[in-house]
Amino acid sequence: MRRWLAAVALGGLTALTLGGCALPAGVDGNLTDDWAAIGEPVAVVPAVGACHPRFVEVGFLSSYQPVECAEQHDAETLYVGTFTGAEADRATPPPDGSPAWRTARAECDTKVNEVVGGDWRAGRLTLSLIPPSNYAWSGGARWFRCDVGEIDGLDNRDVVARTGSLKGAMSGASALAYGCFNPKLDADGEILEMQPVNCTAKHNTEFAGIWNGPDVSYDALLKDKGRIERGCLAAIASFAKVPNNGDMKYRSGWITYYPGEAEWDAGNRGVHCFLWLDKRQVTRSLRGAGSGGLPIN
Repeated sequence: MRRWLAAVALGGLTALTLGGCALPAGVDGNLTDDWAAIGEPVAVVPAVGACHPRFVEVGFLSSYQPVECAEQHDAETLYVGTFTGAEADRATPPPDGSPAWRTARAECDTKVNEVVGGDWRAGRLTLSLIPPSNYAWSGGARWFRCDVGEIDGLDNRDVVARTGSLKGAMSGASALAYGCFNPKLDADGEILEMQPVNCTAKHNTEFAGIWNGPDVSYDALLKDKGRIERGCLAAIASFAKVPNNGDMKYRSGWITYYPGEAEWDAGNRGVHCFLWLDKRQVTRSLRGAGSGGLPIN
């Protein structure tokens, strides 16, 4: 009797198992043939024209949280480029100051100038090249961002939160462009601060332009004062429309502001050049003033 009960129980189990494996109508039992094929992963590329609450050093996806440019922000992506060639085959993004980094930085300079409508270095702007993270790079990202923001001034380069896009910000009569100044000096004649003034007010200093320095080390740049003087006097001559010859040093003094060492190593060769009138003040811009406005003294 016990054997019969066991047989019935076993038979019932088999029947239940077989019944559970029966397929409903329209189901073929293949779990893979009805799924769409998964495509290749696509790296996220930052958007040109996006504004950001803060400047960043690396483009992590987790920190990519753009805001409307009408809202308060520190940075705006004005151009997105691509690392190409042998550098694109690297295991990680090109490091700061490397040839590929400097090439990308030069591309940033050119493209940003087109967007802002003038040389970004001639005004209260800062530019930062942002590479993708190592993780994004390993996933195929080869982009770099060119982020630009507004700064307080020559002596205080802190970023100023702003609203509105920087497109066209350096075109025309730009409020961001460097103009006229009255330097504040210490007892030894060293510049403590460049105090901006309206060019119709009395002043003795005016921004004349950017001298693009040579491809040398930062120390070599600072040591060769003669080269800097020649470069800035040439910029002043071009600005004032006077001959660039041996008389230039009798027409104007010069003041320079250099990029920081990290900026220089990254490829920014722009030296700010200012004409300086030692013994007189003027109440107008000396742009294009000629020999009458910048006479030999």
